[in-house]
Amino acid sequence: MDKYFEISGRKIGPKYEPVIIAEIGINHGGDLDVAKTMVDAAYKSGLEIIKHQTHIPEEEITPLAKELKMCQSEECNLYETLEKISLTEEQERELQKYVEDKGMIFISAPFSFAAVDRLERMNIPAYKISSTMMNNYPLLEYVASKRKPIILSTGMNDMEAVRKAVKTIKKYHSEFALLHCTNIYPTPADKLRLNSLKEFEEAFPKGIIGLSDHSLNNFSSYAALTLGASIIEKHFTDRVDRTGPDIKWSMTPKEAKELLAFAKDINKMKEGKKEALAEELEVSEKLFNTVVTRRAIRKGSCLTKDDLTTKGPNQSGIPAEDLYKVVWKKAKKDFPADYHLEWEDLA
Repeated sequence: MDKYFEISGRKIGPKYEPVIIAEIGINHGGDLDVAKTMVDAAYKSGLEIIKHQTHIPEEEITPLAKELKMCQSEECNLYETLEKISLTEEQERELQKYVEDKGMIFISAPFSFAAVDRLERMNIPAYKISSTMMNNYPLLEYVASKRKPIILSTGMNDMEAVRKAVKTIKKYHSEFALLHCTNIYPTPADKLRLNSLKEFEEAFPKGIIGLSDHSLNNFSSYAALTLGASIIEKHFTDRVDRTGPDIKWSMTPKEAKELLAFAKDINKMKEGKKEALAEELEVSEKLFNTVVTRRAIRKGSCLTKDDLTTKGPNQSGIPAEDLYKVVWKKAKKDFPADYHLEWEDLA
């Protein structure tokens, strides 16, 4: 089954080259120029999709959030943090145009109904749903009703919650991807649970699978690609010396290039079944072992196991697997040691 969906003409599915999504998210810290600089770096790295986060603080959280601390500082609360890192609609439109003018694809994750309305006005081609919003089923249904592809992160949720989310989306369409995700920042190896990708594949055979990677390197992304991931989403930064909540586990341009090179070849690596290739047979003809004499043998002698062994290289001798068929055969002529026997040499 050729299952896939398209985002602005980019086909995403098991038979197509996996896509690497650069999440600049909130790494720009609310600075549009920094966001553009990150887009430049992503473009030069060869990345195709830029993922943003659309935050409208007053539509997203209540004043109670001022009591929620985002860091050790008493002045650092969730509401103020969102105000600082949010872009206005005008700024976000400018960022979208900047991305699309480079031939890249711009998508975003809404965190409120108002954010969905903004993104609809911007006519984005697909939606990303954050793990924190996955079980906000009214919001998810509102997004699904727009009938655009949805890339759904599933961190902090069990399979029952994921099934409910998929059911919600499928009320409107079937173009969705499920990203396994662990919301521990950074994610240690023993918390990755990459076998979840196979769980998704079995539970949702028509869905596309992928990984939203919060680890400190690309190892888990490489592993996910070998397990069948069609999408890798990873935070991205142009420089590691920037400040920001996600910079530490963001991939750099160098890491992005390496991951893209692996993604480009992974499907080629997995194609085919276990059989001898024509190119391998050329090697085997030169290197396969055949039956040889351990020592000099006189004409008329009956060959014993002690007279024989297997060595290479030989192209036309008696195959090593037939060693014991040679035992008790009679030598038609004298053989030196290390002689590659032929069937016509034996009686």
